Amino acid sequence: MDSHKLLGEFLRARREVTTPEQVGLLDSGPRRTPGLRREEVALLSGVSIGYYIRLEQGRERHPSDRVLDALVQVLDLCPEAATHLYGLAHPGSRQRETAERPEQVNPDLLRLMHGWSHTPAMVIGRWMDVLAINAMGAALHRDLGCMDNLLRLSFLNPAAREFYRDWERVTSSWVAHLRSAAGADLDNPRLTELVDELSLKSADFRRLWARYDISGVTRMAKSLCHGELGELDLTCELFGVTDAPGQKLIVMHVDPGSPSERALARLSSLTA
Repeated sequence: MDSHKLLGEFLRARREVTTPEQVGLLDSGPRRTPGLRREEVALLSGVSIGYYIRLEQGRERHPSDRVLDALVQVLDLCPEAATHLYGLAHPGSRQRETAERPEQVNPDLLRLMHGWSHTPAMVIGRWMDVLAINAMGAALHRDLGCMDNLLRLSFLNPAAREFYRDWERVTSSWVAHLRSAAGADLDNPRLTELVDELSLKSADFRRLWARYDISGVTRMAKSLCHGELGELDLTCELFGVTDAPGQKLIVMHVDPGSPSERALARLSSLTA
């Protein structure tokens, strides 16, 4: 990935998914390309069309904070996406590791997680590798087989489309989470390998990755179709692991008294 073009690629992708209605523009009829026009973004941001074109082409890589603030407003960026934009515009401010060591899960966290006999849980790494999963988590995802990486699981395993009843929303959230975790470090070898593999094998991943959605997911509702238990509605909570930056503890729970709670209780008894 050409680091000099990351800022321009991000701006172009977000411009193409921002509608005129979002920024208060009147409908001017059919458009040849989706989203806003370059001249509209330039006008609303208070810069010349030539300057904005240079930004998208990667020929202008050091916009002022005033310009960045305006672009955040025009493109309706969420806080995570705004932080990503500033990181792309000021790459020297981020710290990069010279080597990426294998991720390991704290033994105390493992003991805690494996002690939850009624609660599915797992730990994922920065690139969404499944580093650890407890017995309930493994039983819940048994229909999917290998649990090595949540993105590979979602896009490359055909069973995932039946398992996740809301597959499109789940995968969109995971891709946005990966973008958020990557930040401006898009030339990381491990990330590049994963993105190249998924882009080659999945048109859906290529489509979602090209949107440049950024989201630091902390909670996600999921509707599952389990082979033994039937339909379940769960909530996934994501917690950062303080002594292992980039790792997330995912805890899955259900509403008290719901059919899904009874289904999980049955799964717990079968697992025991």
